[in-house]
Amino acid sequence: MRYILTNAQILKDGSFCRVNLLIDHGNVVSISNALPEAPGSVQIDCQNFVIFPGLIDVHVHLREPGFFYKESIETGTLAAAHGGYTAVCPMPNLDPAPDCLEHLAVEEQAIRGSAKVHVYPYGTITRGEQGEVLSDMEALAPHVVAFSDDGHGVQSAERMRQAMRQAKRLGKIIAAHCEDNALLHGGYIHDGEYARLHGHRGICSESEWGPIARDIELVRETGCAYHICHVSSRQSVELIRRAKREELDITCETAPHYLLLNDMDLQEDGRFKMNPPIRSETDRQALIEGILDGTIDMIATDHAPHSAEEKSRGLADSLMGVVGLETAFPKLYTGLVRPGILSLDVLLRLMHNNPSRRFGIGTPLAEGQPADLTAFALDEQYTIDPADFLSKGKSTPFSGDAVFGKCKFTMINGRIVWSDNTTEK
Repeated sequence: MRYILTNAQILKDGSFCRVNLLIDHGNVVSISNALPEAPGSVQIDCQNFVIFPGLIDVHVHLREPGFFYKESIETGTLAAAHGGYTAVCPMPNLDPAPDCLEHLAVEEQAIRGSAKVHVYPYGTITRGEQGEVLSDMEALAPHVVAFSDDGHGVQSAERMRQAMRQAKRLGKIIAAHCEDNALLHGGYIHDGEYARLHGHRGICSESEWGPIARDIELVRETGCAYHICHVSSRQSVELIRRAKREELDITCETAPHYLLLNDMDLQEDGRFKMNPPIRSETDRQALIEGILDGTIDMIATDHAPHSAEEKSRGLADSLMGVVGLETAFPKLYTGLVRPGILSLDVLLRLMHNNPSRRFGIGTPLAEGQPADLTAFALDEQYTIDPADFLSKGKSTPFSGDAVFGKCKFTMINGRIVWSDNTTEK
């Protein structure tokens, strides 16, 4: 299919400009002020849309294989397309966990059969994410985007050292879920004011920043490329800032809920429960400062769907995890860009450019490149309603929020995989 996207706005050097895009044979053929001559093209009037390179999420949970009732490759990637994402990296806490080629093949088959956007799986750091024996990293390396035991912190410093040395040899990234189990003490929300006021057991910030401090020492020793998942605390930000001043090979991500909420926004509802937890306002401000000064490299959703029953047990007993693919851009645009806290250009770097550069995935919006792109109506306001989600997961702390920035369509290799009115088959 050949398309002409007419009168579209794109971001160039931080400013909007009007262009027409010709898309043919899966690629962006031209980006020009002139209307291209392309007989037989389907024209889409993008007068009210901004065209972005497809968003990239390096931290999602698609739950297949093993937990199909929570999510599937098909529903998770449809949700991604609905949110403007063209590339996602699913974490390996699956059954079977992709700790060898045989187990990874199960996930790859599901991806080939039903993925609607580009999917780049992680391999595990250890067998079964048990933290004891390293996975078959050498065999997995050509087939995975990076290695992670997400959902579990690697408790042994020696095991992490071994993993980092192997990853360094293989030229791969270690993406670490930093959590010290010895400091959890049965906690399930942030150990802060809300927990004290309402009698909940708290999770201290040191359970996150302690392992980060340990791993920074190991990066200094091994030279491994190291990425820190879902940063939530101010101490973590400062440790990473110092490490970057040493020019260590370290990047990190945070998630929309940590940037937009603090623990006093919690409600007695499982849709406010995730790991790590939403922390204090001081932590939230430190995360924003970390984004503005470049300490935090990217925003990932940690999209973690569960069944309605699993999220219906309140803060104490619901499973940890919320969905985010379909709310991330509009919430961040509404909460951070429109008030002037950060620019749209910076948001795009956090959601496309930086993850693309670090993980080697995704394509720019440029002539000769695959047409992996998305269109947003930035001035269109709507209310977040989980009933509209394409994900099986419906649990979000942003339910009922009014937002600006509605995704209108998403394109993969020049093919529309989701639109707000029709989806090309």
